[in-house]
Amino acid sequence: MSDHSKARPLVPVHCKDCSLAGLCLPLSMELHDLDALDDIVKRGRPLKKGDFLFRQGDVFESVFAIRAGSLRTFNVSDAGDEQITGFHLPSELVGLSGMDSDRHPVSAQALETTSVCEIPFDKLDELAVQLPQLRRQLMRVMSREIRDDQQMMLLLSKKTADERIATLLVNLSARFSARGFSANHFRLAMSRNEIGSFLGLAVETVSRVFTRFQQNGLISAEGKEVQILDPIQLCALAGGNLNV
Repeated sequence: MSDHSKARPLVPVHCKDCSLAGLCLPLSMELHDLDALDDIVKRGRPLKKGDFLFRQGDVFESVFAIRAGSLRTFNVSDAGDEQITGFHLPSELVGLSGMDSDRHPVSAQALETTSVCEIPFDKLDELAVQLPQLRRQLMRVMSREIRDDQQMMLLLSKKTADERIATLLVNLSARFSARGFSANHFRLAMSRNEIGSFLGLAVETVSRVFTRFQQNGLISAEGKEVQILDPIQLCALAGGNLNV
């Protein structure tokens, strides 16, 4: 995935025609149900790199499905320390964590030129009552968020720096592959510093691990372009776990 900073705005696409529909929508939804969902979706102008989708503390009103590009979510402590909580790719929903308190507990910021579909949550909630398949999909998304949080806690508490970065690369590989991109050759939209913040590592440690992985023939990296040369060994180092 590359940063098309000079790309034209995407032409609005109906939910049923979106290439990501199989990932972010229930496959069993009928066409007229998709029409009802499409009617509540808002498609604004693409975000530029660095633009905020929402900020920590903003009132929760909508959830967002990423159509293209990528986002990072992070929170800032009372002491001013920033902690990245996730990197989000096309078809993933962002913003659900604000549902319980009616305010977003994190900020969401574009890592590159990014297009999203905004879905007002009150309308989505009403529609989910009428469409059991949609309600189940929302529950699956929330369940996945809980699972991801648990796995992230396990990753940060038990794994070495090499294992953490291997797990992240294997996870991104699987997620890119599911979206029709190459599993072994992709661009990291996030910086080494942002990877360190996410994984609880100093940026110097991240750089050393990337260098060591290259010396050991696991990956090839030039700038933000990464090629996985030995996926089996990288997966073994990550503990055989494809999910962060």
